[in-house]
Amino acid sequence: MKNLALSLQKFFVLTAIVLFTAGIGLADSPFKVSFNPGMPEDGLIVLGIGEDLSLDRFGQELNKSANSGLTEALKKVDFKGKKLTYKVIPAPAGSKFSQILLVGLGNTKELTPLDWQKIGDLAVRSSVKHFKKAAQITIDTNPGNTANIAFGASLGAYSFDKYFTDKKRHKRQSELIVASYEARAAAAIFNTEHRSVAEGIWYTRDVSNEPANVIYPESFVEFWKDRFKGMANIKITVLDEQDMLKMNMGAIYGVGRGSKRPPRILIVEYMGGKSVDKPVALVGKGITFDTGGISLKNPSGMWDMKYDMSGAASVMGALYGIAGRGAKVNVVAVGAMAENMPGGNAQRPADVVKTMSGKTVSIRSTDAEGRLVLADAVYYTDSKYDPAILIDLATLTGSAGRALGEDYAAMFSRHPELFRGFIDAGKATGEEVWQLPLNKNHFKAIEHDVADVMNSGPSAPGASAGAAFIGTFIKDTTKWVHFDIAGVDNTNRARTFQSTSGSRSFGVLLLNEYVKSNYEQ
Repeated sequence: MKNLALSLQKFFVLTAIVLFTAGIGLADSPFKVSFNPGMPEDGLIVLGIGEDLSLDRFGQELNKSANSGLTEALKKVDFKGKKLTYKVIPAPAGSKFSQILLVGLGNTKELTPLDWQKIGDLAVRSSVKHFKKAAQITIDTNPGNTANIAFGASLGAYSFDKYFTDKKRHKRQSELIVASYEARAAAAIFNTEHRSVAEGIWYTRDVSNEPANVIYPESFVEFWKDRFKGMANIKITVLDEQDMLKMNMGAIYGVGRGSKRPPRILIVEYMGGKSVDKPVALVGKGITFDTGGISLKNPSGMWDMKYDMSGAASVMGALYGIAGRGAKVNVVAVGAMAENMPGGNAQRPADVVKTMSGKTVSIRSTDAEGRLVLADAVYYTDSKYDPAILIDLATLTGSAGRALGEDYAAMFSRHPELFRGFIDAGKATGEEVWQLPLNKNHFKAIEHDVADVMNSGPSAPGASAGAAFIGTFIKDTTKWVHFDIAGVDNTNRARTFQSTSGSRSFGVLLLNEYVKSNYEQ
């Protein structure tokens, strides 16, 4: 009877730990990560193997239960334990497991937090590829590293499957199990530092991957209002087309007026810092679909124009992650939303519009619309909030993508002292950035003989001219950085943290890391 009581006591203690680490009370989360306190009982598992091929505590426990069968299996397979490699092997007899995914850790003493995240990502994507489901991750390391493994796994678990009627094509994994001998500590770190960031990335990808008949300015606003509902220190303001007319926002209104879907500006304030602290301002281009307007695009590839709202999606996702962490900082996210259509009420090339700033713009091309919606949005943000720094994200120019490809976002600023912080944040998160030039000639090149400035057609390089146009509507004294993410907003293949093609949610990780390292108290 005494042994039964002890067994029951142990059962309830372990159950309590698992429930605690699973995040009970987080029912609205798009995924669940459970932290198992010890070796799983059965099923599919991931084992980490270093380059010295030694076994960690999980490996030793399995090897013991299988009468050294794991050691024998490793001798028979060609697996070197090199970092971010993997191999599937049958589980040794007596282990109670069906199959094992070996993941190479390399030299564990040299692994960075990003490396541990990539290991978690590889564990999930590889197990889904081979087993059709996420295997239980059993890699023995400290709680901080385990939390990073879980974070990477939660990113790799994402897939946009909702329109596949064939369930066999579904890869999205809504439940993950990560084993740890320090499960409670690992869960606490994950839930405090990583969970809301991962959720923000899932939401950013969901809203970006949806087609334009589902996500348009009004529904984008409703999507994020639902996600922010109930979060502490959040205030939401929405400007509609009537507000824009009253505030003389002729640039964003002009872009949106050709569509039956009216434009919107979504403003989300998170005030987690001191009331006297100036906020960090994040402004995103939100063209929910871009036909080019009257300056109609070539139909080839136009289907990707649903991603032209990626900047707005990412600034909202970044704010969600920051607010969910309860960060002690003030942040404002602004999404400048419009659909660029060639309707009967659409603006034309050679039209002149007046912006909120009072400056006038000659419309040279209606397909240079992103800088127009941002002109009013950044001026509104700069003048209303006097931010500590203003950062904008936009899928602005093809030239930025052609210059830097899929590896880097283009970075511009009048304040070169700001570059280092973003470069460091990019290296830490894998969302890397590269500086491109912005000088007085680029600002001069957008001057026009009819209006103050023109939105297209200057002699300056396209990406630099686009940056100069946006900078024209921001005070010289405001710290400002512009990111052209046209080459990194989506991917057509699986890659790190991406199980399938689609939105890369670029900027969510970068902005979270930058704000944490430079502005959080």
